[in-house]
Amino acid sequence: MRRIRDVGLLALLALAFTLAAARPWAGDGGVDYALAANWAYQETESADKTADVFFVCPTVYGGQAGAYNMPLTDREAMSDFLGATNMEKGIYDDDCRFFAPYYRQAGLAVYAMAAEAEREPYLALAYRDVADAFDYYLQHLNQGRPIVLAGFSQGADLCLRLMEDRFDQAELQDRLVACYAIGWRVTPEDLAAFPHLHMAQGERDTGVIVSFNSEAPEVNASLLIPSGVETLAINPLNWRTDGVPAGKDQNLGACFPDYSGQFSQEVPGLTGAYLDLPRGALKVPDVTPEDYPPVLDIFQPGVYHLYDYQFFYRNLERNVQTRLDAFGA
Repeated sequence: MRRIRDVGLLALLALAFTLAAARPWAGDGGVDYALAANWAYQETESADKTADVFFVCPTVYGGQAGAYNMPLTDREAMSDFLGATNMEKGIYDDDCRFFAPYYRQAGLAVYAMAAEAEREPYLALAYRDVADAFDYYLQHLNQGRPIVLAGFSQGADLCLRLMEDRFDQAELQDRLVACYAIGWRVTPEDLAAFPHLHMAQGERDTGVIVSFNSEAPEVNASLLIPSGVETLAINPLNWRTDGVPAGKDQNLGACFPDYSGQFSQEVPGLTGAYLDLPRGALKVPDVTPEDYPPVLDIFQPGVYHLYDYQFFYRNLERNVQTRLDAFGA
């Protein structure tokens, strides 16, 4: 019987090895970014473009007990992942090659967990994939070109982690046009812990972080900016970091793309905005929570998280080119 058990065990191990080899990630759980199938976008052509964008997709996967991170075999989730990437791609890719890895992002169910420490193992796995993809991109695809880091929501969080872990190297700092980490918070404590991080102070500085979180004037706490937390941000309409408001006339266009990246609607002058200091929230006074509901249960009415890119689409698109021009000057 012992020999039979051993033979059975060997057969099971062989089967496990075969299945692991067929997955889009290696047997140890890491994703193989040498495979083009593990990239939503890998634009290695267009060598005439000025820079590269490394983009990290926001959360699209729901998640559930036992499957809190998105499997790279879930075709519906992968389709949503590509669609969400397309919704924001147009802001960045006019003069940039675009790179966006698939990764085992943490599901929305993770953000419903009460404690940040409870969420961290799932976010750490997502970050491991993004860091692996970025390392592969640097070694095999970048070829010394200027880099725009960009992400939204969970993608912004993971971009900030990349900034902390990788961009303390002078050689990479010199290649960073900007990090657009929109829809996640940056605090004074973050900058103190990582002195190589610098927030944008205007529309033309480079090597900096561009970040903001949109909400209605009456909101005073959210998942993104809890009560009592101070954050650092910039107003994407007037590119100021103080509380001076920008009027609707400074909004070049709110754009509402679908999963193909095509606009269902574009509205110039939809809303103005101002920063609420010291909390650092970007207040959006000219729309209502009824017209722009939060959709997701983890956000209360008046938290315009899902619209961070959409409300300020054309201003962000112009700013990417402005910073590219400043970087190359």
